[in-house]
Amino acid sequence: MVPRDQSDPAILSRACREMKKLFLCILIAVAGFGTGYEIKDMAYSKGPVQPIDFSHKIHAGDNQIPCQYCHIYAERARVSGAPTVQKCMGCHKVIKHDSPLIEKVTSYFQKKEPIPWVRVQALPDFVYFPHKRHLKAGLECTNCHGNVASMGKVTPPVLFKMGWCIDCHTRRGVENGKDCWTCHQ
Repeated sequence: MVPRDQSDPAILSRACREMKKLFLCILIAVAGFGTGYEIKDMAYSKGPVQPIDFSHKIHAGDNQIPCQYCHIYAERARVSGAPTVQKCMGCHKVIKHDSPLIEKVTSYFQKKEPIPWVRVQALPDFVYFPHKRHLKAGLECTNCHGNVASMGKVTPPVLFKMGWCIDCHTRRGVENGKDCWTCHQ
């Protein structure tokens, strides 16, 4: 058998088809990844579906209830916490108790079940973010969460990523932000 010349049209044609297949696979993978990333960001920006259509605009905006009245752990724990059904019923035993939405709250209360609120903003498990330190440093909730008092449905104003946190620390002159940046670029 005689070895074929590398410039043989059949070999070049087959190599060209293989390159086209490879290019097409890479193109599909990149498009799929990009589409998935965009879908995730769109879903994130709309916020999760909650078990009760709670309006921060009515509570924090119109009625000027402070954030920490419901999110009681923000000053003393790592997470701010979601309000308990007992906290909700403290007001709604007498306020708008005949509303269909409040009837849902009452149902949870009567069954002695917590309202299964869905977290709007969740950081990865490896991230240690203490709300209490940030509040003690004088940051307002709006610095990170946006003007929640104007939101009927809470949607995250930013996608929390390390760069966003480091930028905030750097703008405020917090040395920890600069120290973190040396490793986490």
